Amino acid sequence: MINTLYLPELREMLAAKDEAGLREFCEALHAGRTAEFMEGLTPLEAWGVLRAASSQARVEIFGYLEEEVQVGILESGDPAELAPLIADMPPDDRVDLLHQTDSSIVETVLSLIPTEERRDILRLRAYPEETAGAMMTTEIAKLPENLTVSEALKEIGRQAKDLETIYYIYIVDEEDHLRGLVSTRQLVTQLGKPETLLSELMKRDLVTVSATDDQEAVAEKVADFDFLAIPVVDAEWHLVGIITYDDVIDVLQEEATEDAHLAGAVQPLEEGYLATRLFLLTRLRAGWLTVLFAAAILTALLLQSYDAALEEVTWLVWFVPLVISSGGNTGSQSATLIIRALTTKEIMPSDWSIVLWREVLMGCLLGAFLATIGYVAACFLAPSAMAALVIPVTIFLVVICGTILGAMLPLLFQRMGLDPALMSTPFVAGIIDIVGIVLYMNVAIWLL
Repeated sequence: MINTLYLPELREMLAAKDEAGLREFCEALHAGRTAEFMEGLTPLEAWGVLRAASSQARVEIFGYLEEEVQVGILESGDPAELAPLIADMPPDDRVDLLHQTDSSIVETVLSLIPTEERRDILRLRAYPEETAGAMMTTEIAKLPENLTVSEALKEIGRQAKDLETIYYIYIVDEEDHLRGLVSTRQLVTQLGKPETLLSELMKRDLVTVSATDDQEAVAEKVADFDFLAIPVVDAEWHLVGIITYDDVIDVLQEEATEDAHLAGAVQPLEEGYLATRLFLLTRLRAGWLTVLFAAAILTALLLQSYDAALEEVTWLVWFVPLVISSGGNTGSQSATLIIRALTTKEIMPSDWSIVLWREVLMGCLLGAFLATIGYVAACFLAPSAMAALVIPVTIFLVVICGTILGAMLPLLFQRMGLDPALMSTPFVAGIIDIVGIVLYMNVAIWLL
């Protein structure tokens, strides 16, 4: 929701070129709150506000602006003014931004950035998207192991102004090979022993990730170990960067959003719902809907093939929605539970036999419960108690099939190296609809 509280005042100050007022606005509040009050400004207006701020406040506020506003500023502003802003941004954030910006603009801005910063940007941009290298920052607190605690604290105090975080201090040799880790807390608690060497304090058995590792696997590792940051190393164990918890939160949110879209049979959106063009949104939804629509047509053809049987016992038609929904709903439940368990690593594809046994038992229990209710309802509509047995028998079998298919299909997709979320609940329901009709008609023929 756009916060319009300060918009008129900001536009008045911009029109009057009140730099003192704009500077006070930028530096009076937390950068996140300032960015929130700037919602609704055009990119040019937002840049007009930021130009009045100090360089540090400008970078902080810019980092909290919406991505489309950041891109708009970069594509419409003066490259000579924007280059220092990009140079001062955290390495991982600026690389993400440049990936979203027009390539010609990026080339112009990069040519104006200091050589060392430009090399760092180009190196990070070379990593494939959605890998550890693409999301890491190269601003690292690192020290040699031969320093004492007092020397280390002085050096970290000198480095701190240029670092994004100093939760952990990484111990490296002359060639930047990762040797160990010391936390800032360890250093503070050793103030009473200032001559203690870092080599005596550091932890040597470190959990690391490779620069080419998938970002989802990295996020899971950080979450599993409750790290505030994790080091990124290359094949020769050189420390090339770190990934901080805030970047991990972004990845987890991104992956959760993607899984939610897939679970709803929607192709994941690159941008937000309102930012996605209507035609593109329609196309992304149409793909899965076409598949589901084809499954529905197949269901209709199956019903048509049993037309002769249905003419003799027309009351069976009344229970078609009941039978289909029973299987589809239970299958969707199983699929949701298994996909979530796979995501959290609670189960693995190798656990398929245990999962199958549990789902068969669960299908029997749920099927018996729903079949009992179905039989009571059928007794009021069927011509006889014997005929009414078609409904509970079918429901029992359909529910068991639903739990089995709903659980096994995501496991199969995972085993094939595909995202189990692709086996969305509507897709599972569509498959079980077809199975349900075949079971229903054959049970009816067998009993009647």
